[in-house]
Amino acid sequence: MLKRFAVPAAVLLLVVACISVPATTAPSVVPVTGVPVEPPAPTVDPAWAPHLPDPSLTPGDVLPVTVSDICVAGYSSKVRNVPQSVKDQVYQEYGITSHAPNSYEVDHLVSLELGGSNSVRNLWPEPYTGDWNAHIKDRLEDKLHAMVCDGQIDLQSAQQEIATNWIAAYLKYVGQP
Repeated sequence: MLKRFAVPAAVLLLVVACISVPATTAPSVVPVTGVPVEPPAPTVDPAWAPHLPDPSLTPGDVLPVTVSDICVAGYSSKVRNVPQSVKDQVYQEYGITSHAPNSYEVDHLVSLELGGSNSVRNLWPEPYTGDWNAHIKDRLEDKLHAMVCDGQIDLQSAQQEIATNWIAAYLKYVGQP
């Protein structure tokens, strides 16, 4: 009788092991099409945490674009449209009630040049100061855009990497700042 249940029990254990949810899950990049793009679980150095957006507020969001769309000169300026009211909403969601002029940029987590959207789900107040700041992230955005347009990385992978942990992506593709 035990042998009869041994195989089904082993299969059940294997199925449960395969579908168990990890302790921390990565935020989804949710395209405008409504189909989430699941990035791999992030590796976050605790020292980086203050320099990364809150994934519950800014998981990332992308437009339904192709490489041909984003690799045209001037693409980003054509789609850039973040009204001041949306920027104010982003600051409010992050608890920033006041700040010195030019201390933050309301930045796109997935940059426009990688097909990111202007949705509040893709925006966060990124400081201009500190080791990991808006100017540093701009270098990564430029590098990933060039790599996508040169066929060195596919667009979805670039979007996932920058949305999951832009600092880890920076170290991987650009190196030390």
